[in-house]
Amino acid sequence: MSVRSTKGLVVNTERHASAAGVEALKAGGNAIDAAVTTAFTMAVSYPSCGNIGGEGFMLYHGADGEVAAFDFRAVAPMASSMKMFLNENGELKGSPYEGVLSVGVPGTVLGLELAHSKLGCLPWDELIAPAISLAENGFKVDERLHDEMKSCERTFNEYPSSGKVFLKQDGSFYKPGEILKQPDLAKTLERIQKQGSHDYYHGETARLLIDFIQENGGIMTLRDLADYRVIERKPLKGSYRGYDVYTMGPPSSGAQLITMLNVLEGYNLEQLGEVQPCTSIY
Repeated sequence: MSVRSTKGLVVNTERHASAAGVEALKAGGNAIDAAVTTAFTMAVSYPSCGNIGGEGFMLYHGADGEVAAFDFRAVAPMASSMKMFLNENGELKGSPYEGVLSVGVPGTVLGLELAHSKLGCLPWDELIAPAISLAENGFKVDERLHDEMKSCERTFNEYPSSGKVFLKQDGSFYKPGEILKQPDLAKTLERIQKQGSHDYYHGETARLLIDFIQENGGIMTLRDLADYRVIERKPLKGSYRGYDVYTMGPPSSGAQLITMLNVLEGYNLEQLGEVQPCTSIY
């Protein structure tokens, strides 16, 4: 669904998160405020995409021409090693993409907080409020979230703590139209609302996170969380047919993006006509 506007725009894949971003703009906030409240709200309403336990990049271009880039990618715990996913015979044991051993030190909360502290306008607590309300009071599960939950049945069986959150008390899936509430997430968000990233990297949330990880065979420690830092990077600048292009540098793929645009400049795209997608059938 698209809505025309002359004052602001929030582009997102989940309506509750988009609505939170729009309300931030209506309240006098800027793009950073809208991004922060949208991200936290999506952590509630679209958990497979939104997160407070993950990572990200943020690229900002202000009306005054200021450009900023924040790198809050996850990093490996200090106890990580090249052989941590291998057995004594040097063979891969399990999957390096699943389980607590694969978890990196998360950057989302600190990254969003740093961007807000430098460039945001609205109070931090106001930006977290929509996510808290949605987690505490619940929202109607839509068809997409229902289908994604069903696709995670094996995961929920393997990790009961996740099933406890996303399945009903009888172990069945929430149907479209039923209300999903996440009270534990609401409490976590309330702590972040009041204490900011300090809670997540030094406080109660940090302790709860590390206790769970270590009880289940992980290697992340409280020091890993306390030592995490967001990197403010210099954006890459390129051009495309007379337009300036700003993008994220390594470890993101901005250099590849600029290279592709430079290649496209050598072609008359109007003469090429409509590009047909490549389809492979197995």
